[in-house]
Amino acid sequence: MRLLVLGGNGWLSGYAADYARDRGDDVTCLSRGVSGPMPDGVTVVTGDRDTDGALDAVAEVDWDVVLDVSSQPGRVRRAVTALAPRTKWFVYVSSGSVYADPAESPDENADVVEPLPGDVMESMEQYGGAKVACEHHVRSAFGDRCVIARAGLIGGPGDDTTRSGYWPLRFARPSNPEGRVLVPDVPDLQTQLIDVRDLAAWLVEAGASGVSGTFNLVGVPMPLASHLAIAAEVAGFGGDRVGVSQDWLQDHDVNAWMGRRSLPLWLPLPEYAGFSSRNGDRARANGLVHRPLADTLRDTLDWELSRAPEVQRGAGLTDDEERDLLAAYDSGI
Repeated sequence: MRLLVLGGNGWLSGYAADYARDRGDDVTCLSRGVSGPMPDGVTVVTGDRDTDGALDAVAEVDWDVVLDVSSQPGRVRRAVTALAPRTKWFVYVSSGSVYADPAESPDENADVVEPLPGDVMESMEQYGGAKVACEHHVRSAFGDRCVIARAGLIGGPGDDTTRSGYWPLRFARPSNPEGRVLVPDVPDLQTQLIDVRDLAAWLVEAGASGVSGTFNLVGVPMPLASHLAIAAEVAGFGGDRVGVSQDWLQDHDVNAWMGRRSLPLWLPLPEYAGFSSRNGDRARANGLVHRPLADTLRDTLDWELSRAPEVQRGAGLTDDEERDLLAAYDSGI
């Protein structure tokens, strides 16, 4: 097929372009070219989607499938308007953040937040509404000729957020000579990681086969303790896991999920009980195949170990922060 990837040098879009190229597709990537190198073996069209005329060259071509991952409603609106007349199918990567109640475990019919009214998402606080607005633009232009893929937590090699790489790396490189690692002890909390390579493959295959509708693209739910056990195993960890409650973490100013001074994968309960336990049966019934979590974490650890130790990572505790928290725990603080 003839595939247009709006992007292609980003993380997920790059994997999708690679997968489509390897399956023999004619792949073109439209990109500003500022997010990293472009995949080999694809046609590159340079363009800034925030400027007039950026889509003119690709709008004159017949496309079997267009793939878009943007979170900016204006970019998506302009793209679908320009490309709908000569495109058979549109695949849009949305997010599970569109759902209105993170305490629930929704299927694709659950309520979503209100769409962002403007063209520009100015902060991550507007992310869910921006994705809803993008979904509306895609459906308005393509009707049944589209896939809306609401992705959950994506992990794998190249994950700059460090949400999937923190734990195997921490188990491989404990912060202290005793080899102890601080972990959340939240027995009812689920994790739900989808490998970026499995997601990319599904997006391309769904477009090629004409799958239509809205899908949760999420991993298989797994208790946090089981996820951490697999991360420890792939890292060859032989030390002690020091489990602390979510109340203790909050009292010691540890952030949930991502960002500085955080513990990735941890989310407070009950308010986020549904965030990592969403129903992904529909996507699996339409071809989504998951590789073992151990393979994802092992490959992510290899990628993390290839990076310089001093690289600023997007999530987790620094060595000093973890040592201070372990000392506080030992002191009963």
